[in-house]
Amino acid sequence: MKIVFVYWGYENAGSMLDLRGYTRAAKEMGHEVAVYGPPGWASALEYSKDLSGADALIFVVEWTTALQSGDSVDWVRLLDAVPRERRVVIDCDGHYNEPIWFMGDYNHRTMQLSADWIAFCDSLTDKIFQPSYRPRRANVRPFLFHIYDPAWESPIVTDRKKPFDMIYVGHTKHRWRGMLKVFKAIEKVRDQVGRVGLVGEGWGDVVDWMEQGEAKAKHHIDRDYMAAHRFEGLPPVPVGEVAATIETGVFNPVVYRPLFEQLGFVTCRTFETPASGTIPLFLLEREYVVQIFGERAVELMIAGEDDSDKILDVLARPGHYADIVMDIRKDFRVRHSPDARLRELIGYIEE
Repeated sequence: MKIVFVYWGYENAGSMLDLRGYTRAAKEMGHEVAVYGPPGWASALEYSKDLSGADALIFVVEWTTALQSGDSVDWVRLLDAVPRERRVVIDCDGHYNEPIWFMGDYNHRTMQLSADWIAFCDSLTDKIFQPSYRPRRANVRPFLFHIYDPAWESPIVTDRKKPFDMIYVGHTKHRWRGMLKVFKAIEKVRDQVGRVGLVGEGWGDVVDWMEQGEAKAKHHIDRDYMAAHRFEGLPPVPVGEVAATIETGVFNPVVYRPLFEQLGFVTCRTFETPASGTIPLFLLEREYVVQIFGERAVELMIAGEDDSDKILDVLARPGHYADIVMDIRKDFRVRHSPDARLRELIGYIEE
């Protein structure tokens, strides 16, 4: 089977590593994965506009893509290449919903924009999925899409010889509310915590487009506060360096944008962080943590400024918390591996 993903990726954001995992798993299983787009669009994947022999089209929609506007996508060729029943939409951003506003985050600004987007997806296929166990719309089914790749795994070093006590890799979009909770917990014991680094666009140098219009509120951070408490903003890294960068910290907070918390979504970082030689600390709802990461992962939860002791305990007893992460890895290798995810996807294609 030849599966073509329609996905506009970028070198330092999005689901590029997931698609690389799907590509490798497909080869091992005797299938083929291609990514539709101009050749050379992004070095992490082989892009091509060759649709010959395509058996299925998978539209992966997230904030990095240009699918919302149809930029540079030849819709006539795509829809002629594969029949409706073998097309799939994976809504990674929650746009296939009525308007949702939560903690300053939202999926659509108006009911009309929501209706237009839902109608557009419905025109492509009846097979609509979201990376959540609890989609809101009756016609949407759960498919977590993002993968856990055992090839990402690196040892968890249980001492404090790493460059950072805390590292975070991710952009600033709607992350300040959650990250400030982590900062407040660290602030109380700042003299006992080493370097704290945040890697991604907007944490350090000002990015012009983030200061314009609606983007300014979405990417708001308080750089003066960060500087006062020695929280370092660092440049973004390519997707191929994400795991190695996460590994440079003893612990790594897992912080979602509020909309994703509300919808119960998983993201790339859901699976990358436990593999990356660090201890994840979850600023997420207990029910979600148990469902995705297991009962023991509750010990890895933090809620905010009252969790200073948890921060210090992780730094003092990293071996204890590393053992919990190893349990998560063992489970993820089975449930969320590239081949397990691909088999699930093929099942939906062939329905």
